[in-house]
Amino acid sequence: MEKSLKIKMFTDMVRIRCFEDKVNELDRRGELPGFVHLYWGEEASGVGICSALNTDDYITSTHRGHGHMIAKGAVMTKMWAELFGKEAGYNKGKGGSMHIADSEIGFLGANGIVGAGLPLATGAALSAQYLDNGKVSVCMFGDGASLEATFYESMNIAAVFNLPVIFVCENNKYAEYSRTFPKLSSTEHVIDRARPFGFPCVQVDGTDVEAVRAAALEAVERARTGGGPTFIETLCYRWAPHCQGNRDDYRPEEEKAYEREHRDPIKLYTAKLLEAGVLNQEDIDRIWAAAIQEVEEAVQFAYDAPYPPLSSALEDVFA
Repeated sequence: MEKSLKIKMFTDMVRIRCFEDKVNELDRRGELPGFVHLYWGEEASGVGICSALNTDDYITSTHRGHGHMIAKGAVMTKMWAELFGKEAGYNKGKGGSMHIADSEIGFLGANGIVGAGLPLATGAALSAQYLDNGKVSVCMFGDGASLEATFYESMNIAAVFNLPVIFVCENNKYAEYSRTFPKLSSTEHVIDRARPFGFPCVQVDGTDVEAVRAAALEAVERARTGGGPTFIETLCYRWAPHCQGNRDDYRPEEEKAYEREHRDPIKLYTAKLLEAGVLNQEDIDRIWAAAIQEVEEAVQFAYDAPYPPLSSALEDVFA
């Protein structure tokens, strides 16, 4: 892998972390409307997947979609304006954190409905196949969504029609307040429920951005060349509660501490890049400083941007 690509992936993970740090800060101060779901701890999964995609490839996201959006190439100023409900946002301030979207980068939307992105990504893949435009579709979803009927329906349709879609389950072990296995599912790993559909399935360490990228590259190549769908399970852990402001007493404190200390994807990749001589400490400090500055400038842009006029309240309601 080229040095420049490694640096870009590291930088994107840092940018996501800094973005979410600021979201957490402003949400705690009561400055953000609505609910926010942080991507803390899962940065390597989204960055690894999106690094293998073209700008016009499709991706559907979840309620925890900030990281996917940034990894796909979103502009932070427009993201922050959207989170603040401002007119300069990606969706004129009407989508907010959970429904942000941008068709220009193939981002078909974050989604507040668990499992709703699965049929949307499958439909996008069907359109790509019909139009024969070479695009692939990626569906990001969590382990909780794998218990929805849409998971099985979408996987089956993708298999039957040999669609260019990649199903990516970010298994962070918890579906809102409940540990997925064994409380909600009889199988610990979602890959065991994906295998019966008959297309390639792979499980990777979701804290290893290079391992995630390698799996994504193979899946993308298969989809583009008519090889059909792939299922990828990235083993992750969300550091934050399901939603900011929610109780988090259902997860053992020692488990949360272990994940932060030993499975922080940014810390792990930092050590790897330092050891390989790809970056030195001065480079790393500069990347962090630039990311923090980017976030601060984008937040100030959002503060200064106007709210949508009242007269626009009913615009864009129906297509």
